[in-house]
Amino acid sequence: MRSQYRGLVRRRRQQVEDSTSDQRLLDSRGPADWAHTDPWRVLKIQAEFVEGFNALAELGPAIAVFGSARTAADHRYYALAEQVGRALVAEQFAVITGGGPGAMEAANKGASEAGGTSVGLGIELPFEAGLNEWVDLGVHFRYFFARKMMFVKYAQGFVVLPGGLGTFDELFEALTLVQTRKVTSFPVVLMGVDYWSGLMDWLRATVLAEGKISPEDLDMIRLTDDVDEAVALMVEAREGRYPSPAPHTSE
Repeated sequence: MRSQYRGLVRRRRQQVEDSTSDQRLLDSRGPADWAHTDPWRVLKIQAEFVEGFNALAELGPAIAVFGSARTAADHRYYALAEQVGRALVAEQFAVITGGGPGAMEAANKGASEAGGTSVGLGIELPFEAGLNEWVDLGVHFRYFFARKMMFVKYAQGFVVLPGGLGTFDELFEALTLVQTRKVTSFPVVLMGVDYWSGLMDWLRATVLAEGKISPEDLDMIRLTDDVDEAVALMVEAREGRYPSPAPHTSE
């Protein structure tokens, strides 16, 4: 059965629409009726921020866990995400994911089964099926930028498991915010050494070698398969013991 969330509204069957709010906002084709419609979109965007802030205001210390929606339930990365969710709850963290299937579902499952707070921040997509069953506190967004704000505002660190373009987007946004000191004492941990090693090699051998980043930029990233190590870094950040980014050198 076709199913779709439109903000807080769920549509099924013939009520499913082919375009998303982001598409309609960014699409400049057609008549110039944007002059009349965009001011009203501002109110929708404002409402998303208000709803998100209201839902998460009392969340407490939390960590965002990212990873592929395509991770199968019998894959080792699914099991790893479950372990991460449980371990974070054991250290009194809430767990925030994108609310979808795969690695996100696994982290929510681990957190929920451990008795912790399992949060899902969903997004309106043409193929969106809704939040996974292990999300205990869910907020659905129309706009990516409103959703991203909630991840950064309410998470004290990111754990990033193997994923695709959406995961890369969240990863590099977090690194940019740390590099530019928009956020401080904010650990970013990559889990899945065999998956991420190629990216790290490229960053060192090409991006750093070409002078497009500084050596200290690579220090922002921790690569590990050790759940205890990853969670310990999050605890350090919560307690103010995780180092802020080093001063950025001129390029």
